Amino acid sequence: HGNSVHHLGYGHPRLVAAIKRQLDELCFAPRRFTCEPAVELAERLAALAPGDLGKVLFTTGGSDAIEVALKIARAATGRFKTVSFWDAFHGAGFGAASVGGEATFRSHISGPMMTGTEHVAPWDGYRCPYGHDSLEASGLACANMIAYVLGREQDVAAVVAEPMRATPNPPPPGFWKRVREACDRHGTLLIFDEIPTGLGKTGKFFAHEHDGVTPDIVVLGKSLGGGILPIAAVIARRDLDVTGGFAIGHYTHEKNPVTTRAALTTIDIILEDGLVERSAELGRHMLGRMQDLMARSPHVGDVRGRGLMVGVE
Repeated sequence: HGNSVHHLGYGHPRLVAAIKRQLDELCFAPRRFTCEPAVELAERLAALAPGDLGKVLFTTGGSDAIEVALKIARAATGRFKTVSFWDAFHGAGFGAASVGGEATFRSHISGPMMTGTEHVAPWDGYRCPYGHDSLEASGLACANMIAYVLGREQDVAAVVAEPMRATPNPPPPGFWKRVREACDRHGTLLIFDEIPTGLGKTGKFFAHEHDGVTPDIVVLGKSLGGGILPIAAVIARRDLDVTGGFAIGHYTHEKNPVTTRAALTTIDIILEDGLVERSAELGRHMLGRMQDLMARSPHVGDVRGRGLMVGVE
């Protein structure tokens, strides 16, 4: 499992060698300046991202990256509210935990969370919180609820969600197109948290590619550092570069040459070794075998997933 970090396995020798070389060449760069690996990584991510996603910021972890995305949404829309899902995890920081929906991170000693963080029940074709008995009906009810909240509130800055729930739970066909249309109607940004789902885990480089929808902001993390070093990235639409001189990031190690070199090498290995395609291939085989098991066993109630992000109940 490895917390969705080890897309390359543990201690990939090519990655370890690249990190060692970078340590000898340049091991730190101040956040007010930059370095070649950081520039190269930003350019690479902008080239890989779909649509007009082309402005890139780095942080030292996914929780911080989510909060950077929230700041961008606030600055771009002039609003502060969000809509996200119960049971979702977006990080352990205060802002990230506020938009998250796991009680472990937002209850008891946490006290009152960040204001304006609205939540709706997620889709689920097996245990639907809306009372439906199919994934399609559950997804439609969920999309309609999001549209209802956006229309009722009229001042939501962003919908924040994993494109595929990391439980794991893929959305039904057309779900994100409905949500995208609702966001566009109400001037709300769509932020996809691809921290657990990105970099090929689902058989596509970005999980949202399965659904034919482009977000306004996408967040990567976890496996971006190859399972060795911590780094995360925020990729936003180019026209969302609206904060001027305001510091929405400025983390000490955000442009660290060693972590950015690790991320560059991780992406190289994923693409050059065909790991995205391999994930899709193995995932199809695994789902097929698990569906066979479900047909034979009364103890298996549901099998679902994309690529190598697969779950069994």
